[in-house]
Amino acid sequence: YDFIHMLQQACLLHDIGKASIPDSILLKPGKLTREEFDEVKRHTLIGAETLEQTLPRLQNSGMFQMAMDIALSHHERWDGRGYPRGLKGNEICLHARIIGFADAYDAMTCGRTYQRALTAEEALAEIYACQGGQFDPEIVQLFAAAVQKDAEL
Repeated sequence: YDFIHMLQQACLLHDIGKASIPDSILLKPGKLTREEFDEVKRHTLIGAETLEQTLPRLQNSGMFQMAMDIALSHHERWDGRGYPRGLKGNEICLHARIIGFADAYDAMTCGRTYQRALTAEEALAEIYACQGGQFDPEIVQLFAAAVQKDAEL
């Protein structure tokens, strides 16, 4: 498998750990308490652990390892202020940085019970504001170039 194909398959399991988080927290219309947010943050650890326990015979598979990495690290931040391990910059595997970015863009543009959906322009402005903080600057620049190219078509 090539990287893109593996990424397409592996990313489907990025939030598998959320199955263990109560709907009363996941679907809460307002701001989460510190305790509730701590519970939500556990989904990364639970997701990686679930994959490891459920699919042990696949542990030597590159796609399996990618899925585990993504489940565990898609909420890490470029500046080191993410979770669960507080990884920074290139300590975060590329595939988790890509899916973390895509997941955040999806959350911004699709809306949630606790926030309205942003327009594509508003989301892009937010992404630029988070460049070098939440997001890998190179991924932001590649995304912006793709958006610009698409706009020119």
